[in-house]
Amino acid sequence: MLKDKIEYSISLLKKAEKLALTMSDKGFYLAFSGGKDSQCLYHIAKMAGVKFEAHFSLTTFDPPELVHFIKDNYPDVIIERPPLSFLQLCIKKKMLPTMRVRFCCAVLKEQGGAGTVTLIGIRNQESARRSGRKEVETKGGKFVGTLDQFNRYKETEINCVKGKDKILISPIISWTNNDVWTFIRSNKIPYCKLYDEGYTRIGCLFCPMSSLKSIRRDEIRFPKYKIALIKTIDKMLKNGCYSDLSDQFENLTANDLYEAWISKEKLVGFLTKKRDQFNIF
Repeated sequence: MLKDKIEYSISLLKKAEKLALTMSDKGFYLAFSGGKDSQCLYHIAKMAGVKFEAHFSLTTFDPPELVHFIKDNYPDVIIERPPLSFLQLCIKKKMLPTMRVRFCCAVLKEQGGAGTVTLIGIRNQESARRSGRKEVETKGGKFVGTLDQFNRYKETEINCVKGKDKILISPIISWTNNDVWTFIRSNKIPYCKLYDEGYTRIGCLFCPMSSLKSIRRDEIRFPKYKIALIKTIDKMLKNGCYSDLSDQFENLTANDLYEAWISKEKLVGFLTKKRDQFNIF
């Protein structure tokens, strides 16, 4: 039952607070995205009465409605602004992020909380990839398990966490999607309006982890971001980032590369297929 899960989440936070305070006098570093899961995480931490500081890592490719929602409803959340925007980062990396190479998350989202006990709102039910995640983990997967198991582990592994390493704790790891919405609605917690527009996740726009259907929806709902993406690809194309493809495919355009990117197919395979289809006519 949800009541039992709430009690367990609160108990977990209370037991872990001492550890958090040994790593930072600010207590827990709460990674806040403004989505429904991180909202539950935030309010559970409030209910537990533990010391924490919530941070939102701005990627510059976040839905404007989400950023406004956070500013209006969670004024205590610290907004971390990146030294490079998402598009500037793509130019620096000379590529767009992919499902396998998610440098956007690594640079713009996951660097926060170094040297702390970081609270995250992931849940096992979210995806097959997250179904095996545990309530406590350390960077690099050195430890994966429960808080009690970790407390025994750290007694024998003195150097398990040091410097920029961080301990990740997921208090709502076992919550279902229904649990999340029941908690939000029963506590009359305002949420971002994008959920009422059919969005089931409200993270970065045009995320490489999103389906093609979701990206097509982003194109319609947020057309300026698509234009900005294509302009960035065009800049990279003119800077020679795709010179090998330009040699292979005549009159290659930024729009061709954009369509190949959102297709999730390999660039050469997608462009070859498109060229062959065109040549039929």
